[in-house]
Amino acid sequence: MRQLVTTEWLEKNIEKVKILDATWCLPASDRNAEKEFKATHIKNAVFFDIDKNSNQNSTLPHMLPSVKNWEEIVSSLGINNSDHVVIYDNSDVFSSCRVWFSFIYFGHDANLVSVLDGSFKKWLDENRPVSKKIIKIKETKYKATEDKSIVVNINQIEENISSQKFQLIDARSKKRFLGLQPEPRKGLKSGHIPGSKNLPFTMLINQNQTFKKKEELINIFNNYRIDKDKEIAFTCGSGVTACILGLANSIISGKKPLIYDGSWSEYGLKKK
Repeated sequence: MRQLVTTEWLEKNIEKVKILDATWCLPASDRNAEKEFKATHIKNAVFFDIDKNSNQNSTLPHMLPSVKNWEEIVSSLGINNSDHVVIYDNSDVFSSCRVWFSFIYFGHDANLVSVLDGSFKKWLDENRPVSKKIIKIKETKYKATEDKSIVVNINQIEENISSQKFQLIDARSKKRFLGLQPEPRKGLKSGHIPGSKNLPFTMLINQNQTFKKKEELINIFNNYRIDKDKEIAFTCGSGVTACILGLANSIISGKKPLIYDGSWSEYGLKKK
């Protein structure tokens, strides 16, 4: 799996890949990701709206859409099944990892979907080519298949509280995990799923927004007492930052990530 590509690699291959800007901001951030994209983005990039390109029939935020909807979404982005897709963002929550996971879930070759290491910030810092141009998209006929084995649902989560068949790792901050800080979504209780462990996603990222090296990631997982020999699933507030842990674990293990799609946005509604 080629989870990450460098800014240098992307600039060299910029005409050979499909580039998605998947910037997504927390509801309280007062930012408009699409407006920012229109002002400046990596040359040849197309905007990917995580909220719009999700299950519109769910009351939960940005849940995975149906196969048919995903095919329509990706076809409208001009992406073929054989394309190498590179995803970046300009977000505090590294939302590109969520789109990386979505492509893998819907059967895109895992060697042909990557996150830009260091994302837009590093790209800008290195004065690499940006544009305001909105490119013309030629619609494709993308085909998708679901890999349901890499998602867990709330029934599996509730059963696992007693069975502990898999480790559940929460990517939120320590204060949110402990219920010492309110959730950014109104109406959600504070706290965490019983039996889960906390590994804040920020622990995995360097100051320049690149991922830490494989050996460092292994040490961090060990320090947080995550057993590499036992199955691991990842959760967070709404299924976005869980995918950062999922990508890191994929770097460590070479395996596809296992994500609780509903995350705390679903479980927190049920919590008494």
